[in-house]
Amino acid sequence: MQGGFTEQLPFLLLMLVVFFFFIILPQTRRQKKEKTFMNNLKKGDRIITKSGIHAKVVELNDKDNTCVIETQAGKLKVERSSISLEMSAKLTKNLSKK
Repeated sequence: MQGGFTEQLPFLLLMLVVFFFFIILPQTRRQKKEKTFMNNLKKGDRIITKSGIHAKVVELNDKDNTCVIETQAGKLKVERSSISLEMSAKLTKNLSKK
């Protein structure tokens, strides 16, 4: 059993490196993209919330990080974090093709 720890050390380091590159790094990239998306929202943008509501941004409030959106049924005040980056990107991509 001599050198048991020194034999396992490279495998432990390899696991940490793999964990970093496959879990931590992509998550930080995603967080940066979502933050820039939320900061770049403006009036008139068409969005989809994470619950599936299609709407248009009417008003932005930087104090409490909310926005007012307009749907066919009326206006709603929602948190900016409830807006889906992926679905809204697909929506704007589809609208620009037409």
